[in-house]
Amino acid sequence: MNILITGSLGQLGRTMCQLQADHPEHTYFNTDVAELDITDAAAVNAFVDANNIDLIVNCAAYTAVDRAESDVELCTAINATAPGILAEAMARRCGRLVHISTDYVFDGTACTPYTEDCTPNPQTVYGKTKLEGEQRVLEALPSAMIIRTAWFYSPYGNNFVKTMLRLGHERDSLGVVFDQIGTPTSATDLARVIYVAICREKWASGIFHFTNEGVCSWYDFTLAIHRLAGITCKVRPIHTADYPTPAKRPAFSVLDKSKIKQTLGIDIPHWEDSLSIIISELCKK
Repeated sequence: MNILITGSLGQLGRTMCQLQADHPEHTYFNTDVAELDITDAAAVNAFVDANNIDLIVNCAAYTAVDRAESDVELCTAINATAPGILAEAMARRCGRLVHISTDYVFDGTACTPYTEDCTPNPQTVYGKTKLEGEQRVLEALPSAMIIRTAWFYSPYGNNFVKTMLRLGHERDSLGVVFDQIGTPTSATDLARVIYVAICREKWASGIFHFTNEGVCSWYDFTLAIHRLAGITCKVRPIHTADYPTPAKRPAFSVLDKSKIKQTLGIDIPHWEDSLSIIISELCKK
C-alpha cells in the first residue's frame, strides 16, 4: 500500500515514522504542514492522486488545549475541517483512513470507563472541534477507523512526562493535581496498534478507544515518572481548583478498551511498564 502519514513531525507522527522499518512492505509518504496543508482540499486531492495513496493515517491535530479557547478558527480548521477533507479524498479513491481523536469529546463526569457508545459532551473548544472532526470523517467515509486516546506522551515534542522530568530537576517541590483521573498512553504502543490495524487482512471500521491499561491521577503519574527517573523532588497533591486553566479538564478520562482488544486481538501493556521504557530512553539523551 501507499500510505500517507500526516502530522509526521508530531509525537504520534514521528513514532509512526520510526516504526516504518518494521513494515517495509508499504510505501510511506511522511508529511507535515510544510509538505501538505491538510486544510486545503485541492492540495490534498492533488497529493493523494499524484502518489496513488491507498490509506491515510491522520496524526495531525491542534492539541494546545488552553490556546484553543482563543484560537478557535485555526483549531477548527485542523481538528474539524481537515479530517473531513482527508476522508472525502479517501472516499473518492475508495481508500482507507485512520483518524486519531481524544477523550476530550466526553465531559469527564462519568464514574465508569467510557465506551465507544457513550454520548459525547465536549466542554472545550478542543473537544468540540475533535468531535466535529469525527463526525465529518464518518459522514464522508463511514468505513474509516477512528481511535480515541488520552494522556499521550512520547520522547518527542512537548508532553507531560517531559515537563515533569524538567520540573523535577529544576525544583525542590512541585504541586500536581490529584483529582483528575485517566490513563497515560505511550505513543509507541498506539503506533504499534495502528500498524496492526492497517496490516491485518480484515479492515476494522468505526470508533475505538485506546490507552494503556490501568488508572491513575496526574499526581500518581508524576510520582511514577520521578521514581523511574531517580528524581527526588517532593511532589504534593493539589486540587484542580488550585491550578486554574483556560480550558476545563475532564475529571474522569478513563476509556474502555474492550472493543479494540477484541477486534484486533491485542494485549495492551500497563501504563507503568510502557512509561519505564520511555523514561529509560529519555534519560539516555
